[in-house]
Amino acid sequence: MKIAIHHSEVSFSPHWIEYCRLNGIDHKIVDCYKSDIVSQLSDCDALMWHHHHMFSKDILFAKQLLYALEMSGKVVFPDFRSGWHFDDKVGQKYLFEAIGAPLIPSYVFYSEADALAWAAKTEFPKVFKLRGGSSGSNVRLAADYHQARKLIKRMFGRGFSNYNAAGILKDRYLHYKKGKETLSGLIKGFGQLFIKTPFARVAGHERGYAYFQDFIPGNTHDIRITYVAGKIFALRRRVRKGDFRASGGGLQEHDISKIPLEAVRIGFEVAEKLNAQNAAYDFVISEKGPVIVEVSYGFGYDPQQFDFGYWDRNLEWHEGKFNPYGWMVDLVVEQVKNKA
Repeated sequence: MKIAIHHSEVSFSPHWIEYCRLNGIDHKIVDCYKSDIVSQLSDCDALMWHHHHMFSKDILFAKQLLYALEMSGKVVFPDFRSGWHFDDKVGQKYLFEAIGAPLIPSYVFYSEADALAWAAKTEFPKVFKLRGGSSGSNVRLAADYHQARKLIKRMFGRGFSNYNAAGILKDRYLHYKKGKETLSGLIKGFGQLFIKTPFARVAGHERGYAYFQDFIPGNTHDIRITYVAGKIFALRRRVRKGDFRASGGGLQEHDISKIPLEAVRIGFEVAEKLNAQNAAYDFVISEKGPVIVEVSYGFGYDPQQFDFGYWDRNLEWHEGKFNPYGWMVDLVVEQVKNKA
């Protein structure tokens, strides 16, 4: 058995490679960007590729390659059930509604007239989102009908760029003040106001639809519940000062006593319904309890997040350090053995 790994320094792959080396797991580093990638995999049973939603090359073909290989009989990570809805909030709306998961009430429209008619009679505020984006980018609060109308008109007109350069620069500045961003990174973000990134050129503009979610008041935090290979770990993220968003602010809290066990239970149940390898959910608390805002197969965390512990399927807490990247490799190894 041999596992192929596409390597990138800004991905899970360094952790996967280290885990394979330490545990004697036969592996091979491949380049998924090469035209002969299928030939590169001829002696491999699985491919692991942590593709990124803001890498221009990845958004062009990563899912297509992975699913083609999965159809051929190889094990892939992420597989179809874990990754088809990656960076697609509209797809996630349909998915969660179809399986009866507790999704925050969400609304999508494909005609300007339908969207405006809904906005004229709904209650505000509402959260407006593009279907793609992470860390709170491409998310706006429509406080009233007039703001919603403006957003709807734009979505059925010139649309919005997938790359929110101004919003990302603001986040870079906030991280710079906390010592989590370099001056060169800040300067680079400023330059991107004027020079399009490769991602912005490839992704283009979003238009032709309008997507909103209910705004749930009173949430000072959101809750990140991360499922990996049958285990869950979690944290809370504080809402940014003067904002309604928590994602991307870097204001993390690791007090496990403040994580609702109901959200952990939902995380397990939804992942099992999807038969997912990975699922990183964002939750908020509504009057009815925890509700899912969105989900992603990938996630970013400070390394210290893996010092605290995790829950197993029986909702029992296991204190101490753990390695979720190793869990991913072990899962792929198990899936290859099960296929054999």
